[in-house]
Amino acid sequence: MNTALTNILDQIINSVPLFKPELALITGFVISIFSSLFLTKIYKHSTYITTLLSLIAVGYLLFDQIGQTATGFSESWIVDPLSSYARIIIVLSAFVITIFIKHRHSCNNGDVYSVLLAAVLGTHVLSSTSNWLLAFIGIEMVSIASYILVGYFSKNKIQAEAAMKYALFGSVCAAVMLYGLSLVYGLTGDLNFEATAHLQGLMDAPELIVSLALLFVFVGIGFKLGFVPFHVWTPDVYQGAPTSITAFLSTIPKVGALILFARLYRSWSSTDFYFSELLEWYMVVVAIATMLIGNLAALRQQDAKRMMAYSSIGHTGFLLMAIYAYQDSAAFLFFYISAYVLMNLAAFLFIDQLEQRTGSTAINSYAGLGKKMPILFTAFSLVCISLVGLPPTIGFMGKLMVFSALFDFTGAYDNTAVILLLAVGALTSVISLFFYFRIPLYAFLRKSEDHAKQRIAPNTLLYVSYAFTILLIFFGLFPSFLIDLFN
Repeated sequence: MNTALTNILDQIINSVPLFKPELALITGFVISIFSSLFLTKIYKHSTYITTLLSLIAVGYLLFDQIGQTATGFSESWIVDPLSSYARIIIVLSAFVITIFIKHRHSCNNGDVYSVLLAAVLGTHVLSSTSNWLLAFIGIEMVSIASYILVGYFSKNKIQAEAAMKYALFGSVCAAVMLYGLSLVYGLTGDLNFEATAHLQGLMDAPELIVSLALLFVFVGIGFKLGFVPFHVWTPDVYQGAPTSITAFLSTIPKVGALILFARLYRSWSSTDFYFSELLEWYMVVVAIATMLIGNLAALRQQDAKRMMAYSSIGHTGFLLMAIYAYQDSAAFLFFYISAYVLMNLAAFLFIDQLEQRTGSTAINSYAGLGKKMPILFTAFSLVCISLVGLPPTIGFMGKLMVFSALFDFTGAYDNTAVILLLAVGALTSVISLFFYFRIPLYAFLRKSEDHAKQRIAPNTLLYVSYAFTILLIFFGLFPSFLIDLFN
């Protein structure tokens, strides 16, 4: 007994170095709470500064882990290029969103930064585990933090309704996923989905029960990714939440859930497990449905944030297509994830700037503003071009890489799944032209309306959005900078 306990303790101690970035996040979380309670009376921005410093420290520790491949905590924690790059993207996104929240909600909102750090920690767990229990804990950490962030700034009925819908729908999905996990554990006696014993237990169990259990599990992952049919919360929540929180919802949670799903698919797709073939077609069908529903629904939207919600759903389908083609090299997957995050953050930054100018996120409120704010709307139009996937932007290169990787992965142009994915991917990209280009259409070609608020003054968020626009073009022209990094 003592020997077993000693071995467990030794393994935990040896695994701690792999957990350094997360320990820094936990430390930052505790310090930010302390700062919010006591230090804000001395210096009102102390929690904000603490959060930024914590994220910088986490980023430094993550860069130190690049190139490592190791497991810890009984093989439930994984450090590899997949987790390292995903966590770096998450931390960089969180850094920008922290600045976004600070400049849009400058009052004493120190608690929000603590919640944001907790959400980042949850996405780190999702990106670095092959253990179902840890994955569920990560999903719930992100979900609970997201519920709080959506409801924290509620000032009207629409925002309160968005927070309530999100919490109720998320709670149901969590309960269904937990029930599915209990069935999986009962059938296998193991929670590591990469373990041979886990797969063998699933293969030995009745197919109907296994299929039902795993479909329940995918409910939780689908909720965080927002793919069809678990997307119904997305438009209302994106529209009702403050724009800074909407930017968070569209990026950070999706990256964590996406990496978890990619790791699961990679582990099962090349095995004899009968569900692996079913999972392949499940992904194809869901990706096609998500791209079609997301882009077709976006055509009818009159609100920019609601349109971006359906756009995010459509891009999720494309991300699933990237996972379908993902095998040993993750370069194209991370390139498209980087493109997606960069494009969404830039879009919501511009939407926020215009919301401050017009007091509305309705697309028709942009009418005639292109002549009054030519630089802003030129940059916003470039972001829309990138979201469509047209050259010379990072969006074009990202989609091109996914299409190319899909061909290389299959090695067969007559493969039904590949033909379907490529056809729908190309079709939905054309469809997206009609709703993304409505923004420059209203801005430059429609007559101006009277607006009560004054012209936008230069500010930090505006400069950040311009910087992101430049990066969209730069990485579109020189994609090798990112590709070499991910390789």
